[in-house]
Amino acid sequence: MSGDGRPVVCFDLGGVVVRICRSWEEGCAAAGIEVREIERYRETHPERVKLVQTLDTGGIEPDAFYRAISDTLDGVYTPEEVRQVHHAWLLGEYPGVEELLTDLRERDGVRTACLSNTNHDHWVAMESYPTLQALEHRHASHLLGLRKPNESCFIAFERAMEASPGQIIFFDDTEENIEAARARGWRAELIDHTGDTAAQVMEHLRGVVV
Repeated sequence: MSGDGRPVVCFDLGGVVVRICRSWEEGCAAAGIEVREIERYRETHPERVKLVQTLDTGGIEPDAFYRAISDTLDGVYTPEEVRQVHHAWLLGEYPGVEELLTDLRERDGVRTACLSNTNHDHWVAMESYPTLQALEHRHASHLLGLRKPNESCFIAFERAMEASPGQIIFFDDTEENIEAARARGWRAELIDHTGDTAAQVMEHLRGVVV
């Protein structure tokens, strides 16, 4: 593949760059909404996963998604409550990541990018974050119409970046995505979302681009 020969340092967003809720209970707490009938929520996991995947690939509008989740839960939560939890899911940026991304972007021999499974409303909220503004290239599932860990998502990123698999260093907090990226030929490193994500990235980059 012809194109820019510089390596690409690529980041997942949630769990690497941006702190997020990890459960419905956390989301409700962040939104100030009482947790109700949690067993019903757990029973509907397969249906909700399909809806989230459809949202993440741009196949359903946010308002329709909120209504669909409410309907799936038999109205235990109203569409407005689902919207509030969804909007409260983002908890801000991890410390030190903005400085790391800014430093990488200022290096002539490196390109920075993100490849995130996300959706319109979360994307709009994150676009104002200094960390996202520090990224040179931004790619998201709802814009690509493709979602990790599908190989087609990684291929679409390569084409957009005009990069070969061997040029890409990728950081994600999900084992499934890491395994898929490695199978594609990317150098992929798993990040522990409970720890200092910036320090973990720096350690992996030491001797490579830092």
